[in-house]
This record gives sequence, structure tokens and C-alpha cells, in this order.
Amino acid sequence: MKKAKLILANGRVFEGKSFGYDGPCDGEVVFSTAMVGYPESLTDPSYSGQILCVTFPLIGNYGIPKDTPDEWGICTRFESEHIHVRGLVIAQYSEEFSHYDAVESLSDWLKKERIPGICGIDTRELTKVLREEGAMLGAIVAEGQEHPAKDWRPEDGAFPAPDPNLDNQVAIVSCKEIKEYGPRDGKTVVLVDCGVKHQILRCFVERGIHLIRVPWDYDFNSLEWDGLFISNGPGNPSLCSVTVEHIREAMKREKPIFGICMGNQLLGISAGARTFKLKYGHRSHNQPVRLAGTDRCYITSQNHGFAIDESTLPAEWQPLFTNMNDGTNEGIRHISRPFYSAQFHPEASSGPTDTEFLFDEFISRL
Repeated sequence: MKKAKLILANGRVFEGKSFGYDGPCDGEVVFSTAMVGYPESLTDPSYSGQILCVTFPLIGNYGIPKDTPDEWGICTRFESEHIHVRGLVIAQYSEEFSHYDAVESLSDWLKKERIPGICGIDTRELTKVLREEGAMLGAIVAEGQEHPAKDWRPEDGAFPAPDPNLDNQVAIVSCKEIKEYGPRDGKTVVLVDCGVKHQILRCFVERGIHLIRVPWDYDFNSLEWDGLFISNGPGNPSLCSVTVEHIREAMKREKPIFGICMGNQLLGISAGARTFKLKYGHRSHNQPVRLAGTDRCYITSQNHGFAIDESTLPAEWQPLFTNMNDGTNEGIRHISRPFYSAQFHPEASSGPTDTEFLFDEFISRL
């Protein structure tokens, strides 16, 4: 393993060793406190543009499974067809892996996907920095590699890497053409792909839904459907104005609409609310949310860096869930029409399945 450095935009440098792909990378450095599920996390499109720090200290010990698509072409073990993080940061890399389903090591998988990793750093200290100062730009550069951030210091000026939040990450990860899944004789749901996780596709198909997956900017109002679903996705929701206009037009039909993660934010913007960037986001399997009007709480899986400003919701909209850690919005609903959304991931994968009933509620309204 070569020596490597994680260089942050605040001037902090963490030294460790390189593994995975032999090349530099840059992006927004974020952290996740999930203890398991690194194959699912790395293939989650919501991490597009980001360098992921996994706080659990031991990563790689159960290797990487073989992914064989099902009859509909949906990934059975991953959340998309390839890795979406730009880089991986961990404390201890397990070179030896052991699992009945594993076919290769994490490092070999990263090499194939051309994703650099750095291990041997104090991820607890890095997480403290990100919690106190917020998610920030950074770069992973190994010994012998060249990158503008390699010898950069704060006195040199702005950090020499582009901010992925200024790019439309949804446009990068969304499908490029219409795809269909599930039986044709079931209810039809149009899924707006803002960076959909494949577990969401599985949740619909397993329930007998005919799913029409369309690109993020496709005018789905030209199609016939029983319900509209707006998927999760990466980056800044304000860059998806085309999708917002299509959602507003769809609201005139008054047919059921359900959104998850980015879908929650886009539904909120369509309703007239505003969004804002969280200091360091929510990325874990253990975020507690409370159902509005009750004392009932659920443990949820989350991966997002933006949220809805509840104070800007119009009078006909209400909060549906609230985060019990920081009080931010975790879902909204219309007071009379069948429109609602969740900021968290009820499909989990990997993570708790406490809120998967939201899919059943949506389907019951079709």
C-alpha cells in the first residue's frame, strides 16, 4: 500500500495508506455512521460527487457479492449498476474477507470501478471535523500521484477542486431512456428517476406494480398512469426546475404522488416551499423520526444533504415526519389530496425496514 493523504478544504490533512484504484480523486467529503452495507452504500446514486467516510472501524471483512440481475434487469445485491462515490475513507481495511456469497475483495472491486480509497486514518477525528465545520471539499492523493490539491495550503486561496453541489448530479445519475418493470396487468406507476436505488424498484415490482421508469427531465404527463413516484437522488434539488414543473402539472390530475429523499424535496419545492443545505447531512441507518401528531417514532435509513424548510410550506401542506435529532423535516403531506413524501428511505437496503409500509399505503391509494 502506498502512503496517501486526505486533504480537506479547511487545511487539515489526514495521512494513511492507499487501497483500491491507484489514482487521485476529489469531491465533497461526507460521513456515514452505518455499521453494515458498504456494497449498498457505495452503489447508492445519492452519493454521486462525494468522498464517503465510513465511521465503522472495520470495512471489507465480508467482501463483495456477485450481482446477478433479476428477470427485469434489476440488481439483486447492489443499489445500481456501478459505484457512485468518488472515493472511500475508512479506518481499517480488512484484506482477508469471508462470506459465503463473496466473490472478490473490496479493494479489487474499487480497482475495477476506478475508485480510490484511503485507510489507516482516524475516522473519529475526521467525523468530528465534519460535524463541527460541516461537509467540505477534499481530495485523496497517494504517493507519486498529481493533483492540484497535493501541496495546497489555505493561504493559496480557494480549494482547487470543483464543488459537486454546483453541478446537476441528478442529471448525471438518472437513466437516459424509459425502462419498464413488473407485470403489465398491474396498476401503473411512473417513477421519475432522480438517482433511484434498485431496492425501490424491487419494492414496487414485488407488489405487482407495472413500473415505468423515466429520466429526471422527461415529461411524464404525456403518459397514462395510476400513480407518480419521485425517487431519491444526489445533490442540490434547486437544479431540478424542469422536474418541478412536471410535478406541478401532475398535481392537477389529483392522482396519488409519493416521493422519497430527493423526491420529498422536489415535491416540497413543487408545492411552493424552499430547501436548504444541511451542515453535514443525514447519512446512517439509525435516524429517529416522529410521525406528526403522534408520539410514534421510527428508526430510518437516510442519505441526504438538503432538507425542506418547514416554515415555507403553504397552508394546504403539513409536515408528515420530523427528525428527532435536529428537528428538521422528514416528510410532508397535502391536507386533502393524495400527495405525500418521506425524506428517509423506507425501502432501507441496507438498513431498518420499519417504514416499508409507506409503499403499501401508496399502492392502496392507486
